[in-house]
This record gives sequence, structure tokens and C-alpha cells, in this order.
Amino acid sequence: MSNRKAGVVAGIVAGVFATLVELILWWLAGFPLPETLFRDARLAAAIVLGRPALVPQPAFDWRVMLTATLLHFSLSVAYAGCLSIVIARASWRASVAAGAIFGLALFVINMYGFTLIFPWFAVTRDWVTATAHVAFGLAAAAVCKATQARRPETCR
Repeated sequence: MSNRKAGVVAGIVAGVFATLVELILWWLAGFPLPETLFRDARLAAAIVLGRPALVPQPAFDWRVMLTATLLHFSLSVAYAGCLSIVIARASWRASVAAGAIFGLALFVINMYGFTLIFPWFAVTRDWVTATAHVAFGLAAAAVCKATQARRPETCR
């Protein structure tokens, strides 16, 4: 698998995994579903579509969901690509630790740094979102290392 494909696969797998973790934690914590998912989709879509996307619609909004999904996976692939560079020569143990730290750093950057530009994300500063970011980092590191195990120069 090429370096680029490995980054794409790691980003997609980690993006799906983090979303599933988030959905499960919301459900366990009693967050209203699917309302919380749709809220977060509107928050992400507003980065591209502007503030009007923040207003809940009476019907399912495909444009918001598609925009949020494309943005989520684009960022996931970009972030996984960055992480893959950091862990290219690291051991499994170091890579997993780096993935967890990377995920937590993404949480801080996304939920505290980017809120300077997109203040509506402040509402998502909670333990569920932090845990999902850590899960993302762990999954991205694991997929990248699994890919490296098959082909040593992958993820460099």
C-alpha cells in the first residue's frame, strides 16, 4: 500500500471509529440522539456553509450532513497523515502513546483554538468529545502501524 493510500485508509478508519465511539458514549451518557449528532453536523457544516447552517431545520438536511461528513473525513485523512509522519519509525507502544497524545492535542486545538474562529464549537467541550478525539488518535496510529508492519516504508 502506498504512503498516500495508507494515510487515507488510516484517516477513514480512525474517523469512523471515533464517530462510533462518540455515538456510543452519547447513548450511554443519555445525550439525546439523533439530535446531538445533527447538532454536531451543523457545527461542522457551518465552517464551510456559514452561520445559516447552525439553524436546526424541520426536516433532515442532506446538504448539512454531506458537508459535515466530507469535512470530517477530509480532516481525518489530513490529521492521520500528520500522525503517520510522527510515528513512522516509532515502536508499536510509542506509536499508540503518541496516537493518544495526538488525539488529546487535537481536542485542545479544535475545541479551544479553533473556537476563536468558530465559537459555536464551545458547546462540544466535554468528556465525550475528548474521548472520541483520543480514540481517533489511537485508531489512526494502530492502522498506520499495521500498514507499516506489512510494508516498512509506508507512513513515512
